[in-house]
Amino acid sequence: MAEYSSLLLENAINELSRLPGIGKKTALRLALHLLREDVSRTESLARSLQQLREKIMFCERCHNISDTAICSICSNHRRDENLLCVVEDIRDVMAIERTASYNGLYHVLGGVINPVEGIAPGDLTINQLVARLENEDIREVVLALPPTIEGDTTGYYIYRLIRQEKIKVTAIAKGVAIGDALEFTDEVTLGRSIQNRIPFDGR
Repeated sequence: MAEYSSLLLENAINELSRLPGIGKKTALRLALHLLREDVSRTESLARSLQQLREKIMFCERCHNISDTAICSICSNHRRDENLLCVVEDIRDVMAIERTASYNGLYHVLGGVINPVEGIAPGDLTINQLVARLENEDIREVVLALPPTIEGDTTGYYIYRLIRQEKIKVTAIAKGVAIGDALEFTDEVTLGRSIQNRIPFDGR
């Protein structure tokens, strides 16, 4: 016996429930909500999702998500171009930007080194980071990586690659709890961790 009276509804629920954190009950509620909405609202949602998938880019310089080849942060001349914050993914950029405590540039790695999951240094944008440090006038690199074994391993790997006299390497202060993702850290704590960053010595 079919669970739903409409195959179209069932298909929509199945697709919505594929999204992270969305179960069948939530998917049903969302689908029914969209049915009650004006057609133009549903069309607008579908159009925005299609445009997101087709037109979104990754910044050629920092690998942050962007609408253009160079993102709005990298192209902002009011940012401190001598300061570079290295993060795991784009959600960390958003989290740090919300603190309004940092005015430098970013470099998004696209993950952290994790041999268990098969993620090696070559799978990340570490080589591009090294190239940036060779070609740009970066004087300080802030390692804002998650306080986990994988984050520490990645930080140490990067530190060994970029260690040189002209570049100061720091890490965010330990106000962020061990094992926490930056995106879930409150803005005050994260902001203070950025402002009170400490020298990174590879330990």
